[in-house]
Amino acid sequence: MSDAAAPPVVTYRALFKTFFWIGLFSFGGGLMPWIQREVVTVRGWMRNEDFVAGFAMAQVLPGVNSTNMAVYVGQRMRGVPGAAVAVVAMLTGPFLYMLAASLTYKAVLGAPAIHAAMAGAAAGAIGMILRMGVGVMASACRGAAPIAVMAGVFVAVGVLKWPLVPVVLVATPISILLAWLGRGGVKTPGAKGRQDA
Repeated sequence: MSDAAAPPVVTYRALFKTFFWIGLFSFGGGLMPWIQREVVTVRGWMRNEDFVAGFAMAQVLPGVNSTNMAVYVGQRMRGVPGAAVAVVAMLTGPFLYMLAASLTYKAVLGAPAIHAAMAGAAAGAIGMILRMGVGVMASACRGAAPIAVMAGVFVAVGVLKWPLVPVVLVATPISILLAWLGRGGVKTPGAKGRQDA
């Protein structure tokens, strides 16, 4: 592997700071677009293609998607300790928020400014999700096969309201097979010998 392809050296401090701020200001969910912006666009810690691979894994594996993504990014940057640092950092801010909110629940709930702030944060989260969706689609959908799988999943889950887990269990092997066939499938030893000759 060349030095150009090697991932950048990311300190534990930088990893903690990044995920702490992501967790601290991520009201109402929508963490994936923010993680993508911070990790890929702003800091350049990984390529968008690598982020998309982790995004797909985080969606399929059990658990909270954003926590799965923190584990993925942290592990890619600094191994198992990096994964632990990223998860702890991302959960520290919300934990402190919830602790404070539980102590001041009745007083905070009646404040009109809180409702306005939550509505604004929700609108911002929707915008970030749309932006990330367009970026992921542009990098992942190269050719007719990925677009067909994406459209099929959208119709099955979004339009026909089929359960997500069976749709994913059917779409995943189909998608892997189409990607494998698109890259040429298995090359026979004879074909390899002819290419080397």
